[in-house]
Order: sequence, then C-alpha cells, then structure tokens
Amino acid sequence: MKHAREIKVAVLATVCVFLVYFGFYFLRGVNIFSPVDSYVGKFANVGGLTEQAPVMVRGYKVGQVDEITYDFSQSEAFTVHMSIDNHIVLPAGTRMVLASNGLLGGKMIELDIPSSYVQAAYHSGDTLPTMVALGLVESLEAGVLVQLDSAMAQANELLLSLNGQLSDQNIRSTLANVHRITENLNVTSQDLKYLTHAQLPGMVAKADTAMSDLREVLSEVQQADLNHTLSVLDTTVTQLQQVLTSKEGTLGMLLYDDDLYAHVDSAVVSLQALVSDLKANPKRYVNIQVFGKKKD
Repeated sequence: MKHAREIKVAVLATVCVFLVYFGFYFLRGVNIFSPVDSYVGKFANVGGLTEQAPVMVRGYKVGQVDEITYDFSQSEAFTVHMSIDNHIVLPAGTRMVLASNGLLGGKMIELDIPSSYVQAAYHSGDTLPTMVALGLVESLEAGVLVQLDSAMAQANELLLSLNGQLSDQNIRSTLANVHRITENLNVTSQDLKYLTHAQLPGMVAKADTAMSDLREVLSEVQQADLNHTLSVLDTTVTQLQQVLTSKEGTLGMLLYDDDLYAHVDSAVVSLQALVSDLKANPKRYVNIQVFGKKKD
C-alpha cells in the first residue's frame, strides 16, 4: 500500500502523455490508430500549401501533408512530406499534383493515379514525380490576360487605322460637307416650322372654304330639275329617230329613196362639171344672156 500512490501518479502521468500525444495528432488530422505510408515530393513553388493540408484521391481524403522543408539552393526548393493510408497502393506513374482546394484559394495535394494498372508500385519513403495544376482563379486570370492582350492589340490597330483615316484630306472634306448639310437641314427645318405654324392654317382655311363652295354647287345640282332635262332630251332623241326612220320627209326620202338620191347625185356631178368648164373657158360664156338680157 506504500507504493500505491506512486503507482497512481505514474498511471495518471502515462494517461496524460497519451492524451496529449493523441490530441496533438488528432488536431493535426492524423489517426494514430491507422497505419500510414509516407511519401515525398519536390516543388519549385508550393503556392501557399501548408502543413495539415489534405491529400486527396478523386475528391476523397486519404491523408495529409505532414511537413514542408525547403532548401533555396536547389531549383526545386520545397520538399513536401505526406502520409496516406497504407491500404492505398500507388502504382508507378502516380504524381503529386499541387491543386487548389475550393474557391477560397487554399492548396492541397491531389494524387493523380493512372487508370491503367501497373504491377510496379511505390513504397513508403519514395519520392513521387510532381506537377502544378492551375486552379479556377489562375485559369481565369490566364484566360483574361490573354484575351486582354489580344483586345489591347486590336484596339491599338483600330486607333492607328482611325488616326490614319482622320488625317486623310478626303475625310476632312467629307466632315465639312456633313457640317454644311447639317446647317442646311437646320435652315430647312426652321422654314418648315414657319410654314407649318404660319401658312398652313391659312391654307387649311382656304381649303375648307373651297370644300364649302363645292358642297353648295353639288347641292344646287342636286336641287336642279334634272329629271325634266333628261325627259326633254329623251323626247328630242325620239323625234330625231322618227325623222331618220320616216320616208315621208325630205331627209327620209334622201335616206330611203334611191332614185331621188341618184338624181341629186347626178345634179351635183353636172354642176361640178359646169363650174369646172366655167373656170377653164370663161370666154365661152361671155355672150350668154342672163335673165333674158344679153351681156355687152
């Protein structure tokens, strides 16, 4: 019983040490009850990678970064030590990829395991080949910078072309002509405005007066005895038709009596012959008695 107190103190100290050790590694994300394998990778720039950063395989955490050491005398100054579950086999060709962990800019290690199975595998303590993958922000920055450079080059070309065009005398003359045309359009607009406000109302009033006069004329025409006029005209046409169709009158006999037409036509022909002979031989008719008297 004399050593019971010392035994209790020793047991309590051991438990405390174990709890401190377990708590330390638990806070670092290391499961001390799960055996792990350690691997090493070298980088020229870790881009903000820190210890306890996760080690992922296709989005699943399989380990963490234990330590980062550096030697700036080397081109690949940073050595990253990581530990992963020893159940994971890393075939030959597996690479440690420094990648972005989310949109906030954190870094992690992504194990790029080849899809085709290779019999040879890395062992704990081996150094794996490395590469750096551009994150979303870096990709956007690279794309934006390239597009910005291209846009700036095109803008410079456009400005140079525009300066060359503006320095051309023809462009200056064209701009001067456009200025004169604009001034003429302003004058024309003022004239049109004056015509619209000053003369157009009078023209509209005169048009209204003319329309009123025309309506009065049409009203008088409508009020006229148009039926009586048409009746008289119809009677006249009927009488003319009767005269033309009647054989009793002189006009009807001329139209329908062939003998009378022949006699009249013969008389006209004889008269024309006499007039022609009179013009040709006037002396022949000098001694002809006119109304029973002999012309001296």
